[in-house]
Amino acid sequence: MESDLKNNIPTIEQIADLLTDISCELMSSGAHTMRIIQNISRMAESFGYIMDLSVFQLSIMITIVNKDDKMQRLTQIKKTNHLKLNFTIVSELSALSWDTYDKKLSYDEIKIRFNKIVSEKRISRWLVLFLVSCANASFCALFKGDFYAVTLVFWATMAGFFLRQEMIKYHINHLVIFTSSAFLASLIAGLGYVFHLGNTPEIALASSVLFLIPGVPLINSILDIIEGHILTGIARLVNASSLIVCIAIGLFTSMLILGLEKL
Repeated sequence: MESDLKNNIPTIEQIADLLTDISCELMSSGAHTMRIIQNISRMAESFGYIMDLSVFQLSIMITIVNKDDKMQRLTQIKKTNHLKLNFTIVSELSALSWDTYDKKLSYDEIKIRFNKIVSEKRISRWLVLFLVSCANASFCALFKGDFYAVTLVFWATMAGFFLRQEMIKYHINHLVIFTSSAFLASLIAGLGYVFHLGNTPEIALASSVLFLIPGVPLINSILDIIEGHILTGIARLVNASSLIVCIAIGLFTSMLILGLEKL
């Protein structure tokens, strides 16, 4: 142990901790299972270890084995964070894995770069709020919504997404978040029917909840199933499906309140 510290050679525990942290960060940032395995295997190999990785919806289990000494092995399990999509982190961690393999980066260099990547300041929540509102309003226009419909969808999205941001801040259950956000957004968009605004109120109502559709979990679930990670793919698919059900519940509840259930 003392010689390892003097030569700055990382122990198997340090390597396992680092690889587990990177795996969890990739998972919570929106990477699919095969990408996580490829990146972490690449980094483990550069340290002279063979890696087995099991990715689950709420946890990651990693086992690393020394190539030269099969008796030197370690297994770790760590709980993953809630999904917080950030493809910049996914891209930069993938680049870090390649740099680790190609440039033979040291443990300390990898650790410093990893901490720098995950600590980078995210885009302002207010800018995200505005851009998401513009994007959803653009969907409404793409579906031939008129000026009133597009305007309603913009403000409905802004209200629904703001509610989502606030509820996430207080760590409220994500199913409740999706139901509440869908309810508020569709309630505001449904006012086009109540006050007879424009000629396409139905497009406004249908478009108001599109910002909540869990596209990334759905795509990742299909990729995982295709690539043979059946359990993880099904878990992601069930989670995404439950979110879609919550969106439908929120939308239908607002339609009941507005008297639009027969549409």
